Amino acid sequence: MLDVSDEVRAEIGEAEAARLLAGENAPGTYDCTSCRTPGDTGQERTSTVLFVGGETAVLAFAHAACIPSQVVTVSEEQLRGAVASITGQSTVAEPTAAPGTPLAAELEEATGQVVLGVTCGQILIGEDLYPALVVEPSGPVARPGSDGPGDDFLPLLIEAGFLPVTDVSKAPSQVPGWSVLLAMGQLHSVLQADAATGQTAAWWQAHQPLAVTDGWRSTANQKQTVLVYAAPAGSIGQQPREDLLRDALEKAAAGGLLVAAAMPLAGT
Repeated sequence: MLDVSDEVRAEIGEAEAARLLAGENAPGTYDCTSCRTPGDTGQERTSTVLFVGGETAVLAFAHAACIPSQVVTVSEEQLRGAVASITGQSTVAEPTAAPGTPLAAELEEATGQVVLGVTCGQILIGEDLYPALVVEPSGPVARPGSDGPGDDFLPLLIEAGFLPVTDVSKAPSQVPGWSVLLAMGQLHSVLQADAATGQTAAWWQAHQPLAVTDGWRSTANQKQTVLVYAAPAGSIGQQPREDLLRDALEKAAAGGLLVAAAMPLAGT
């Protein structure tokens, strides 16, 4: 009952794929790499998910109902974190949050000394619940090559396809070439494809994979879409509850200080 996609088969080879399908190398029972609950290859359809780093690869398994068999490209550092997660040997304390509590983390970025703060929360659009990321820098973001004191964070994002938000109750449009990488049930990065080459790179990457709440992960897997909001430094702040986060987003939108884009979920 194992699914091995053509792209996974191409990476691992026909011989290894045949052994998997024959049950020789299948794990029997496993923890789903998407929803993190137990699975059984002998009782339910199971997807093979291959995490590929710079020089190594790790094969994981997921409920076919959660995600299809696929290849997920991650950095070598991210792959080491995935291995630790698979083997249960992680020694790094990971942040957690109670349901209804936004989860925040500071992340690396490419704008000099400014740090991007990211908050994970869920947002209600109409009657539908969506997973959301709220990105806010710790200070003004200058345009590359500029020495001026101005803040070009929002203009740069608008040039990349984000749109101004005037009404938080309406879902933002999808921006081509961007995606959110959730691997091994943890948030790794926001990816952006180069318009000229088509190559994907991390626009934003966590210092270490960020644990998200079960509710956020479940909604992300259900929607396969993440709403990414961004605001200038000092516009949102770290809010202790999702209702307060929503209020802060609405205030930023009313002041013309909020942009957003919908992005497909990449990986698991």
